[in-house]
Amino acid sequence: MGKQKKTKKIQKQRNAQLKRLMKPTDSRIKEQARQKRKKPTDPHDMKVHEATQQSSALFFQYNTQLGPPYHIVLDTNFINFSIKNKLDIVQCMMDCLYAKCIPYISDCVRAELEKLGNKYKLALRIISDPRFERLPCLHKGTYADDCLVERVRQHKCYIVATNDKDLKNRIRKIPGVPIMYVAAHKYAIERMPEAYGVKA
Repeated sequence: MGKQKKTKKIQKQRNAQLKRLMKPTDSRIKEQARQKRKKPTDPHDMKVHEATQQSSALFFQYNTQLGPPYHIVLDTNFINFSIKNKLDIVQCMMDCLYAKCIPYISDCVRAELEKLGNKYKLALRIISDPRFERLPCLHKGTYADDCLVERVRQHKCYIVATNDKDLKNRIRKIPGVPIMYVAAHKYAIERMPEAYGVKA
């Protein structure tokens, strides 16, 4: 009987020591280090799925904001490819879409061309033409890809002109934005509604 009492006493001491230890959810522990208990989820609760708001310009995948005159945002390499292929940018755009086109140059694209140096002086002279509209940029740095993607995500009225594979793939994920590119010494366009322009 004495042995049993002894073991019970030892067990009680151990339990008391364990009780003295702070639990990780204790309110005395600082909030950053404290573990928070998860509330049990009720299976009968209504689940709310948060979906990103779709642009009002889209009718399913069809972009209703596209239409002549077309607003085309140019990327750095599109300008360089056009020069290599000896293409007049504004004229070839009109030949591709059979409508008036307004080319836009963002500040970061201009800055990228300036960074490339004397080799691309011709490109700078071409984009300083009064037919090219200027798009002011408010972000830091001169990385044009992020700027173009963000601009197109916000305003669905633009066509993006680029030959950059990575940028094309990023824009393909945004619904309702056509892509213009240089192919076989002329301009081609993809993801354009069939009612307008030419299919590539």
